[in-house]
Amino acid sequence: MSKKPQYDPEEIRYPDQVIVTSPLVPEMEKSYIEYAMSVIVGRALPDVRDGLKPVHRRILYAMYEDNLTHDRPFKKSATCVGDVLGRYHPHGDQSVYDALVRLAQDFSMRYPLVDGHGNFGSVDGDPPAAYRYTEARLDKISQEMLRDIDKETVDWDPNFDESRREPRVLPSRFPNLLVNGSSGIAVGMATNIPPHNLTEVINATICVLDNPEATLADLMEHVHGPDFPTRGIIMGRSGIRAAYATGRGRVIIRARTEFEEFGKDRIRIIVTEIPYQVNKRMLIKNMADQVEDKRLEGISDIRDETDRNGMRIVIELKRDANPQVVLNRLFAQTQLQTSFAINMLALVNNQSQPKILSLRHILDEYIAFQEEIIVRRTKYDLKKAQERAHLLEGLLIAQDNIDEVIKIIRSSYDNAKENLMNRFGLDDIQAQAILDMRLKALQGLDREKLENEYKELEERIAYYQELLGSETMIRQLLKDELTAIRDKYGDERVTEIQDVEDEIDIEDLIEEEECVFTLTAAGYIKRLPASTYRAQRRGGKGITAQTLKEEDVVETVFTASTHDYILFFTNKGRVHRKKGYQIPEAGRTAKGTNIVNVLPVESDEKVTAMIHLRQFPEDRYLTMVTRNGTVKRIQLSSINTARKAGIRCITLEEGDELICVRETDGEQALLIATHDGMTISFLESDVRCMGRDACGVMGIRLRDGDYVVGAARAKYDHQVLMVTERGYGKRTPMDEYFRADGPQKRGGYGLKGYQVTEKTGPVVGVKVVSDEDDILVINDAGVIIRMAVKDINVYSRSAQGVKLMNLDEGVKVISIARTDHEEEETGEGASAPETTEG
Repeated sequence: MSKKPQYDPEEIRYPDQVIVTSPLVPEMEKSYIEYAMSVIVGRALPDVRDGLKPVHRRILYAMYEDNLTHDRPFKKSATCVGDVLGRYHPHGDQSVYDALVRLAQDFSMRYPLVDGHGNFGSVDGDPPAAYRYTEARLDKISQEMLRDIDKETVDWDPNFDESRREPRVLPSRFPNLLVNGSSGIAVGMATNIPPHNLTEVINATICVLDNPEATLADLMEHVHGPDFPTRGIIMGRSGIRAAYATGRGRVIIRARTEFEEFGKDRIRIIVTEIPYQVNKRMLIKNMADQVEDKRLEGISDIRDETDRNGMRIVIELKRDANPQVVLNRLFAQTQLQTSFAINMLALVNNQSQPKILSLRHILDEYIAFQEEIIVRRTKYDLKKAQERAHLLEGLLIAQDNIDEVIKIIRSSYDNAKENLMNRFGLDDIQAQAILDMRLKALQGLDREKLENEYKELEERIAYYQELLGSETMIRQLLKDELTAIRDKYGDERVTEIQDVEDEIDIEDLIEEEECVFTLTAAGYIKRLPASTYRAQRRGGKGITAQTLKEEDVVETVFTASTHDYILFFTNKGRVHRKKGYQIPEAGRTAKGTNIVNVLPVESDEKVTAMIHLRQFPEDRYLTMVTRNGTVKRIQLSSINTARKAGIRCITLEEGDELICVRETDGEQALLIATHDGMTISFLESDVRCMGRDACGVMGIRLRDGDYVVGAARAKYDHQVLMVTERGYGKRTPMDEYFRADGPQKRGGYGLKGYQVTEKTGPVVGVKVVSDEDDILVINDAGVIIRMAVKDINVYSRSAQGVKLMNLDEGVKVISIARTDHEEEETGEGASAPETTEG
């Protein structure tokens, strides 16, 4: 018989509750994003710093807490799993045990982090024994993953019930993400990073430490490619290079085979190594099934002769079979040849952002993390050394005044500590240490030990302070520690890499074509084929080049090949390098990709100049012009770097910004134009070649309110094309900008280059052109018009020019670009030229 409830039903009806109505779609979106980020950060993706997912990190740390190091006895895996579950990982026990097993499998991990005792599975796909039967402890190399973790080197988070703290990341004194790789499937993204050879990865890390400008080619002299624990042969290098350059690639892995004679003129194929992550038993079954179904011919018998001495799969061939043909069919139709899709996705920015990483990016992130580890460890050691030295100072004072100390202690009732502090100026810690001192410490030998220890501490404190103040010493210490790990744990590569004839490189897969690159004021960049824009007569309305966000305008437009290097110069004087094909392609009316997804620029930094080139020869230069008229010239080769964060190419004064960069050969003249129509031309040799950090010299002297809008190389047989804000423009012979004795000298006010009036508006751009060129004129509504330069009339410097582009009310021209000429089509809206002499 049920009992009557002991409460009033009215009490649980919550009369004061408020029901909030929430739209279903936004609520589902918010909940799904939160779930996705939880899976991405908390389960599926590794941290770029230690290469571990949370479950692996918790397993290693829990075993470290239980002192299950390589030199201690094994302990039941059930104990390890239970400790991880109870302390840090509130999930199923099977998932924890599966992760523990993988850390111990020498066919899954290139350098196993757990030393397993018992049945931990096999390459045949056999499951491991239950955790009540197996035993485990940390492998020897795992001590490098956890070394210095007790010295405040990493951040800590509370566990699920806030009863303990767990490390957010392990110190990982070697680059574990590359060394052991990782694989995982998150929500909407997946990672698949292959294992590598420890020696090669550390050598590449040292290469970056020695040469911060190291390129991908420099790194690949050390890291030749993935190094799988199951050995095998990687066919070709193009997939490796693509993965290291972009974070994505595909490599082909083959089994190692050989032909062996047996019987009477019979041949058999011997397989001694198979591709990574291939189940040997299923491989043999699949081959046998295909032989039975007559899809594989020429095979008489297949058997597995693998034993403790190594793998051996025997494929006996029929007497009349061609061994090479059979082997090629095996490669094509079975897992004796597989592909490994590399997708180097990991968490960066303290586990806040998943990102596809190149090889250089991974090494840069790891080096920055290790430098932080060394700094935090040194600060901890310094603090401990200072505390010990402070205590020793008190003990030495007591040694020097031992008779008086004894007298004070004997004469005190319960205030000996206070009396010692008042008499000798000691603090609480020093006085307590004196009271705790044993009588044995009064002998002379112990005093000598104290003095030697104090002297040693002073030397260590000086070293720690010097180390913290020297970036060079920190990097050298990191290099020494990595070298020691390499020498202790490094081994030879086990996976062979074979060159393949007619191999296709990533760049060979991308058609070379001329493209138009555009960048808006809001930072959206895109490329699309230059053929998209047909030539029109001047005075045309143009075609829509880009769909812009409200209040956004196109600021920069230029043409380049997909295989050219694009150098991005920012207003803060930094330069970044990309290949043309690395800029995302978009449709003609698409707004493009935000520049922050292409380049690591700061929130208040924007790209103000871009140039394209194929190589970085020693005899070429870059001439830079700033808004305030400063000019600087540097060697082009000095900025040939693949550094992710870019490099500084000019030091700017406060309020100035870089606006224009031109490639020169050391013997050219330079033309600078200003907003108010002034121009100056001078030889580039008037500006000496400087280092990357120099400020530059004055190129043109500006009147109040005026500023530089552009610069170009002054070519004697060309014309100067200037375009104004209201769509006017003109060509002027170059010799009108020179004096009778040649170009002007830098530093003057220059000559009037354009008759600026209210009708024309101020100058917005300048180009040096010839009759074989086309010109692209773009307005702040995102419309581009392309026209042949030869259709633009030639006028003197004092003319106002002709109408090049019809503009709607409130629309202004903001940029121009020169491109190669193409045949004209009469565009809609073409009009007769409008000319005004001034």
